[in-house]
Amino acid sequence: MLSRCRHRLLLVLGLSFPPPSRGLPLLCNRRLMKPLVVFVLGGPGAGKGTQCARIVEEMDQTMAANAQKNKFLIDGFPRNQDNLQGWNKTMDGKADVSFVLFFDCNNEICIERCLERGKSSGRSDDNRESLEKRIQTYLQSTKPIIDLYEEMGKVKKIDASKSVDEVSVLSLQIKVK
Repeated sequence: MLSRCRHRLLLVLGLSFPPPSRGLPLLCNRRLMKPLVVFVLGGPGAGKGTQCARIVEEMDQTMAANAQKNKFLIDGFPRNQDNLQGWNKTMDGKADVSFVLFFDCNNEICIERCLERGKSSGRSDDNRESLEKRIQTYLQSTKPIIDLYEEMGKVKKIDASKSVDEVSVLSLQIKVK
């Protein structure tokens, strides 16, 4: 689901082209609209991927009835100052960041979730040592980006310590404008 969303964003921004069977008129129509982007951030295990999948499903249903199709989630980006500077340099005037959807969750809950996920995911970085390093990287590199957007009044915070379904309800109540 997320790759479909990313593909649409690339299409709108003119960074990728549709397969020849779809033709260029689709690309041209979408280029006329400035995309609204939501950065989705939070610590490892906060639920970004899980909730993005649910939000994208809801966006697909909403956008099926909406001719503009100009709203996009970008999961886990920007992770650091270099990412943000690259985005600003490349996307200035091409897309508007509507807000940062911040999944706020206690570090220990995040670690426990990842450890549980690691039992079935096969991810080599879902172990306590790696997770503690990932959380430190998040706190040093990504959290300052969230704080920057917070100062601009562009952060919508979700209490991600709740159950998946409770967080999903809260996430789906937030509208991209």
